Amino acid sequence: MSDRFRSNGPLFYILSLLLLISLSGGSVCRAVNSKITRQSTSTDLLKGEAEKLVIGSRGTIQLGRSAEVLVEEFEDVWSINSVVASGGAIYAGTSPNGGIYKYSLDKLTKIYPAESADEPEDVDEPNDPNTPEGELSNEHIFAMATDLAGRVLAGISGAECKLLRFEADKMELVFEPNGAKYIFAIDIDAGGNIYLGTGPEGKVYGSDAFGKEPQVVYDSLDKNILSLASGSDNFIYAGSDGRGLVYKIDPRTKEATVLYDSEQPEIATLLFRKNGDLCAGATAANIVQTQTQFAAKLPTKGRPDTPAANGKEPDKNEGGRKLNIPNMEKPDAKARANAAPIRKGDAAGKASHIYRISDEGFVTDTFSEQAVFLSLAEQEGKLLVGTGNNAQLFTVDPDSEVDAVVYEDEQAVQITAIAVVEDEVYLGTANPAKLIRLSKDYAPEGTYTSDLIDAGQPAKWGKLQIEADIPKGCKVLVSSRSGNVQDVNDPTFSQWTDAVEITEPVQLQCPLGRFCQYKLVLKSESGEATPVIREVAVASTVPNQAPRVKSVDVARLAAPSKEGSFKITYKADDDNDDTLVYRVDFRKIGRTSWIELEDEVTADNLEWDGRTVEDGRYEIRVTASDHKSNSTAMKLEGSRISEPVVVDNTGPVIGEIQMKSLVDADGPCKVFEFAVSDLLSAIGRVEYTIDSNTDWTGTVPNDLVYDTTDENFSIKVDPKEDLPPGDHVLTIKASDATGNITYKTFDVTIKP
Repeated sequence: MSDRFRSNGPLFYILSLLLLISLSGGSVCRAVNSKITRQSTSTDLLKGEAEKLVIGSRGTIQLGRSAEVLVEEFEDVWSINSVVASGGAIYAGTSPNGGIYKYSLDKLTKIYPAESADEPEDVDEPNDPNTPEGELSNEHIFAMATDLAGRVLAGISGAECKLLRFEADKMELVFEPNGAKYIFAIDIDAGGNIYLGTGPEGKVYGSDAFGKEPQVVYDSLDKNILSLASGSDNFIYAGSDGRGLVYKIDPRTKEATVLYDSEQPEIATLLFRKNGDLCAGATAANIVQTQTQFAAKLPTKGRPDTPAANGKEPDKNEGGRKLNIPNMEKPDAKARANAAPIRKGDAAGKASHIYRISDEGFVTDTFSEQAVFLSLAEQEGKLLVGTGNNAQLFTVDPDSEVDAVVYEDEQAVQITAIAVVEDEVYLGTANPAKLIRLSKDYAPEGTYTSDLIDAGQPAKWGKLQIEADIPKGCKVLVSSRSGNVQDVNDPTFSQWTDAVEITEPVQLQCPLGRFCQYKLVLKSESGEATPVIREVAVASTVPNQAPRVKSVDVARLAAPSKEGSFKITYKADDDNDDTLVYRVDFRKIGRTSWIELEDEVTADNLEWDGRTVEDGRYEIRVTASDHKSNSTAMKLEGSRISEPVVVDNTGPVIGEIQMKSLVDADGPCKVFEFAVSDLLSAIGRVEYTIDSNTDWTGTVPNDLVYDTTDENFSIKVDPKEDLPPGDHVLTIKASDATGNITYKTFDVTIKP
């Protein structure tokens, strides 16, 4: 055996450990089974605080896109409904007052209504209670687009429904869709023809590029047409409100077929990708109501075998690090809450879906989420999906089915509009209304601070591990702190430890404490990639606590086959969740030593035959030990003593009988007087019979109450009926409160 093996092998390790224990003088932390707190769902992670990070609905943490708020104060604006780019400027259509704004050279200008225009008279307030449900109070700009010349088109919804064109910030009327009140969608086909999706009669209008000879291209049975997209096949595709239909419309013949009937009631968005795929955003939310009431807040297993899905496509991730958490749990019969996303066929009202629809109507469910899908765009082959409820922006790769949250607004409720301009993305939000620019790059740094992790008792905090992909040029750092107060702002919490990079399981350095809090810092040097954390696991060990026996109950068994036996039941718990075994002892009151009844009991009850001991009052002691889960040096135990229990296997004593002859109001009679006593139990019942008659006659004590261990009785007998002259046998049966019975007979002679 080499010297190297001798100094570093198992024997050396064992000897070193024994030496450490002996030198510690018992001060070594009495370790037991570690508790692992795992956080892998959005429910877990959203309890913490994220800064410049996004927490995905499937429980991921990653850097968000680098964002810049261009405008966060719009006068009397609740929502930006549409955003388009033209000539280096960004245009935003808003509600509830129908304003159109131009953002250029860091300046915001309102171009409609013109600043010099007179204010209309008797304008309703935005939520006028006299306005019928579903009607619009003022003007709203729900839809905008740019024509082939780059000029901005805007649909005005309200009392006057019209399509406007802006050129050099001058407004001209294109046409008015007669019979419509709302313009929810505008689309321009390859020939420059203009199409409008309107409500509340579900009509699609069309005209040439100049707005000449506008006409109804299709009159549907639906209430509203919410979305439009023109295909390379010269057909117009429309998404409806109410039945969730995708129409394929021939504008030349004005005929339509239903390409797809979704399970959601609304097709809120339609988009033709650059590769020709048609994508439809279907939702169960009432989009029209959402848009007209702006103050109200509103994965399958495995993956496709594609380069993007397998993480092989981005060269920038080569040389990165992949961290995994080892399996530390027993199999669970219950599926994890985040095991699979909601897919097609789930209950309507809970999920929105992005569908890919072929020319023949074949449908692929590409992405789903428990959110309201409000806007849809494409950037570099990936879909951008703006949602409501949490104002999150998703990226979705339809081929690999990989999706991620790349931005989440901390103040806004909805991302209502998206415009892609080369590498940048412009977002419009609602509640509040903001205009935001996202760069292609990720934020250089973001911080996640967890909620408190509760060990239940002051604990030694072990290693923190993460399940994560960390690309080259990225890193994740961790720091921690601890305390004994369930208040993160309490000044008694320890200071944050120095942040260390996570390249393997990291030992937390915070002091002993019941509560622990960790902080993750995600960094990206180039901004081209981001760490993606899918799970965080934190280990803690509560120093071994003695088990607690909470109760000990002893009850006499009533079954005849169990005569004289007792059932001992007990309850115990252990803060360390150790396996407990029990020892049961007894002793007679007045004695000091305990006698073992049974040891190594794993059940929480035990039967005891009380006939194996002399009568008397006894105590039962139950001791719980955790030695099954701890070493000899670390095991602990706790015990509890029962209330006194009476062991009484001896029947009462019936004293001598005296017979007297008396004459009462009923005439002559015989009276038998005797006493009954018991050492431990109260007298329970006394009966008698004469001459072995099978019918026993009950009697009561002279004081009329059975309540003591000594009772006196007087039995009056009619001599004419029961005791005629001659020899007789009087039998007394006495029982105590525990059921022990004594019989005694007396010879009685009655003279003539």
